[in-house]
Amino acid sequence: MLAAGRPAQAKASTSRAIPADLRPGGRFDRFLADRAAKDLFSGVVVLAYRGRPVLRRTYGMANKATSTPNRADTRFDLASVTKTFTAVAVAQLAQQGKIAFHEKLGTYLQGFPAEIGQTVTVHQLLTHTSGIGRPAVGTEPPTRPEWDTIQKLWDGTAKAIRALPLQFTPGTQYRYSNDGFFLLGEIVATVSGRSYYDYVREHIFTPAGMTHSDFFTKPQVTADPTIARPYATQRSGPRVDFTASDFFPFVGGPHRGAYSTVADLLAFTRALGNGTLLGPAHAELITTGKMIMPPSEQQGLTRQHLFYGYGFIDAIVNGRHVVGHSGASAGAANNLDTFPSQDSVSVILGNYDTPIAPIAEMARQIIT
Repeated sequence: MLAAGRPAQAKASTSRAIPADLRPGGRFDRFLADRAAKDLFSGVVVLAYRGRPVLRRTYGMANKATSTPNRADTRFDLASVTKTFTAVAVAQLAQQGKIAFHEKLGTYLQGFPAEIGQTVTVHQLLTHTSGIGRPAVGTEPPTRPEWDTIQKLWDGTAKAIRALPLQFTPGTQYRYSNDGFFLLGEIVATVSGRSYYDYVREHIFTPAGMTHSDFFTKPQVTADPTIARPYATQRSGPRVDFTASDFFPFVGGPHRGAYSTVADLLAFTRALGNGTLLGPAHAELITTGKMIMPPSEQQGLTRQHLFYGYGFIDAIVNGRHVVGHSGASAGAANNLDTFPSQDSVSVILGNYDTPIAPIAEMARQIIT
């Protein structure tokens, strides 16, 4: 279960338990400052112990055009960290008996041929073993300029996924699938009778106290000074604001694109661990590794073993479990790590797409 969500421990001083290398002025703090000084990181980082931040740092600009700096309460595009919310939503409905992990896709959604609808299971969608979907990184853009409303984007994506053949026999391989998680969001909406967005707001963001988290449309992102603009790396020249691209999506979805703050993600880990969002059994179920991930995943991060659970990555680092998820896209690089046996959390949110693996790796090595 997630570390920060555990009930409060004894209120004795925690200073002895916090490694000096994690404290302000320590090795991690100095390394992070150096990365930012070299323009390799722009964003916010927080390290927490027993639910309380022990180090919080902000670097770079949320909006370079207006010289607006990133702040502790700046909202960032979470990219694939969003999948953790979708997994919790599915598990909540499963806990209520409205979704079964063994059930077939066709039980909940229509429009698929029998070899898909009557074969692929909810479990396989959650573990990226369904065979459904376009490559996570490829030449085909995941969105289109003409999808300029929430409904157009939702309908267009759903139609595109239904036109795809299976990439492999369900259950025989692991292959990361954004499209698979989009379908999980469709299932949440169908079963709950609410839009996916409203369901997550009402059943995850609100009860968890995530007051600064939401799914924002492209006009909202470009108008709100509290939202960090995504600066995408170019083959030559400076980084550019990705919101100006035709391929910046009108709104995020179940697979990527929620916006949140470091404080809200800490609140999320607490709510997941203390029974606010899920009972202990279901919280443990979704955060426990089920499918071995290939060595090519999470490059730059050392670990003894790497597994995918239900919307959460479960790694073993220095003999310790590290549970969470990463998220990367044009102008976004994020990582959420929880350390159950250390009762610690590391949150890195960035609006550059420069890899943040060196930062996450140092935090992992020191904490474990």
